[in-house]
Formats: sequence, structure tokens, C-alpha cells
Amino acid sequence: MSALPSYRWRLAPDGLATRRQLRALGLRPGGQDVVAEVVRPRRRRAPLVAYLYRVDQAKPVRPMTPARTAALAAAMRARRTCPNCRTDAGYCIPRSLGMCVPCADRPALSSC
Repeated sequence: MSALPSYRWRLAPDGLATRRQLRALGLRPGGQDVVAEVVRPRRRRAPLVAYLYRVDQAKPVRPMTPARTAALAAAMRARRTCPNCRTDAGYCIPRSLGMCVPCADRPALSSC
């Protein structure tokens, strides 16, 4: 049991929000401590817990800088590039395959 006030699912007071709710409002916790928690009971498993922050102390989300935008674009380009044929697949390469779908299917077709 934690020392934080605990509320049942969907019964948290106004003025408190989770990280996702803050993000939807264009805010971030901004270094403030957790104020409370919301507990959602589940059958046969441990309950889900979400931490709550004060909305009035939240800060606006930092804007994307050109450098961050370029870094994100480079990371996504790397996820779309097939390591075998070195082409942009147009989608994120599945980690289970490790290559684009045509390259993954090619050995199966040649063995027939």
C-alpha cells in the first residue's frame, strides 16, 4: 500500500490527470511529484495503477525543434529500410522478419 491517496477507476477528482491525459491537453508534468493514483481492479491479476498529476502545475509540451524533427525522420527512415535489399519498404520492417516481406518470401519461393 502506498502513502499516496488512492481513487477508484474513473472517480478521480477534477484537476488531476494522468500523463496521457496531460499529453492530450498539450501539457507535461514538468517535474512535479505524483499527487495521487487511480486503481483499476482486475480479476485474477494485480490491479492497474495510474499516477495522477495536478493540471494547474503542469507545463506546456516543449515544441519540436528542427533538429529533433530531423532525428525522428532519420530514425523512422532506418526502421523502413530493409537491411538485405537496402530499399525503403514504405512501412516499418517487422522485427520478427528482420527484413522486408518480399525479401523474407524470396527464399521460400526459390526452394519450391
